[in-house]
Amino acid sequence: MAWLVLVLSGLLETAWAIALDRSAGFTRPLPSLVFVVALVASMAGLAYALRDIPVGTGYAVWVGIGAAGTAGVGMLALGESASLPRIACLLLVVAGVVGLKLFH
Repeated sequence: MAWLVLVLSGLLETAWAIALDRSAGFTRPLPSLVFVVALVASMAGLAYALRDIPVGTGYAVWVGIGAAGTAGVGMLALGESASLPRIACLLLVVAGVVGLKLFH
């Protein structure tokens, strides 16, 4: 259960990062609200998962999912560069996250 919560919390990290960008410095109410809700839920999920997963592993997986997810959304939906080197680097992040789970 802890791993499922950790993955969902990483996905929520992606949501709050995108909402933060869309909030335009907290001047837009709806993205600002999404940011706050997703941030609190993401942190609560991380805290829950860290009851059973070591902090080094849990935090690295959480950040990796959030970073790869945010970069992926940026490339797929926000017009950011989707060059082969960027995609390769994101795949390395994903491989690291999978490796941390496998060797936990």
